[in-house]
Formats: sequence, structure tokens, C-alpha cells
Amino acid sequence: MAPPPSPDLPLAERLMALAKTLQFGWFAGHLTLLLCVSRYLLSWIRMNYYGAMAQFCYRTTFVAASVTYGIVVYKTFRARAKTGQTLPNGIIGLLSDENIQYLAMALVWLIMPQYVLAMLPYTIYSIFHVATYTRSNLIPTVSPKMAAPPAGTPNAKPVPAPNPLSEKIGWFVKEYYDNAMSVVSGLEIAIWIRLLLSAIIFQRRSWILLACYTAFLRTRFAQSTHVQNSFGQFDARVNTILGAQNIPPAARQGWDGVKTAARSFHDATDAHKYMGGAPAAKKSS
Repeated sequence: MAPPPSPDLPLAERLMALAKTLQFGWFAGHLTLLLCVSRYLLSWIRMNYYGAMAQFCYRTTFVAASVTYGIVVYKTFRARAKTGQTLPNGIIGLLSDENIQYLAMALVWLIMPQYVLAMLPYTIYSIFHVATYTRSNLIPTVSPKMAAPPAGTPNAKPVPAPNPLSEKIGWFVKEYYDNAMSVVSGLEIAIWIRLLLSAIIFQRRSWILLACYTAFLRTRFAQSTHVQNSFGQFDARVNTILGAQNIPPAARQGWDGVKTAARSFHDATDAHKYMGGAPAAKKSS
């Protein structure tokens, strides 16, 4: 992230300088997303899912998500253009970018029927993005407390003093980030199951949405160790349930058939096999 404005400037000028950055637009998008999700969940609790305000908040959530991921994608491509770098592997390399994947899926959710589960992964990401930006940029801009230089170094410049709120935010991010990413991966699997059930009963646009989300989840599985771990845990839980004595053998055979089909789909959609390259490095997010 870019450093906060100089602490020597008046507060109004510091805030103005901060607000003029593209990064602040990224932060504002994540904050808007959190506010819209909070308001939508209030309508959801009241079972008013399709009221005017609920629909506005739902759609605005994915508009905000599209803006935030669009800003990241734009900055990435602008940085590549400045250095003259080209995107490796063409369209495959483009689609393997995590931010492009989430941007594309946000646009899909934006125009498709409402699924409340779809909001939750973006919400978790936004919580950590807002927390990190607040700690790194917002707090130092609003309250740029400087500590005196160490004794014996009179010409040294003051350094930012520790801020209790910043330290608490830093502890929160460090303590809960990995667990939150595991929750996100579990939610993404739950969303796929929800879409599958919708497709089985032929809900509106469900098969189109299931196809799009299957492609998204396949790329996430290829890149994220958290998603792979969640699939492994899901498989273990189902095996435990089906291992009970009162479960008919046909159910276990059916589950084995599902896993065989999933492996065949995984192998058939392995892009690196067709490119003749090595698999991409796994990501932890």
C-alpha cells in the first residue's frame, strides 16, 4: 500500500490527499460492501428478502465488489504496462488471476437471481481489507503520532509512535486471517451445493449460474490450498456419515461414483496439461 500523507500537513489536507488516491476508492468500495451486507442481513432477518431496500443493497454489494476487484486488476495491468511485462500463457494466464476470477464472479452475481450465501465470501474478504487499510493508512492519517528519536541521535527524524488501535487491528488480522480463509473456502463449496440443488429443481437461470460457478470453483481448487483442504474435510465427513452401519451400500457406491466423476472432471479441465507446463504454485488464500 502507498504510505499515508505527510503528518506535517493539516488534517483536512491529509484527508483530501488520501481521498484522491485510487487506493481510497478501493477502500471505499469494501466499506460500502460491508454496509450494504449489514443492511441486507437486517432485511433477511425480517424475511423481507425482495423488498426494495433489500434488492438495492444486494445489487450494490456486487457493484462495490466489482469496483474493488476492478481497481486491483487495473492497477496490476497498469504496473505490467509500465514495466513492459506481458501476461504469460495468454487467456489462461488471465483467467488464473485470482482478482479477475472474483471480479468476473461478482459481475455474474450482479445480474443473476439473489443468493444470500454469495455475499458472504466477499464480506469476509472486505472485513480484512478494511481492517488492513484502516491500520496502514486511515489511522496514521487521522492521528499521526510521532515518537521522539532515540537519545544520542539529535538529527534523526521522528518515527511513527505505536497506536493501540492499530496494534489491536494488526493482532486481529494475524490471529484470524487463516481461519477466515478456511471459512471462505467452506462457504464457496456450500454455494456450489446450493446452486446444484437449485439446478435440480430448475430454478430460474440456475443451470447457467451453476456452470459459471463450477468453472470459478475449479480455478479456486487449482490455486488455493484452503479450498483443497475444505474439499478434503468435506470428503472425510461424508465418508464418516456413509460409514455408519445403517447406511445402505448403494449410498456409499453412489458417493464413490460422485468422487470418480469429480476426478475425471478435474483431470479433463487441467489447463496445464493442455499447455504442457508445470502446475501453478498454490496460494494460501
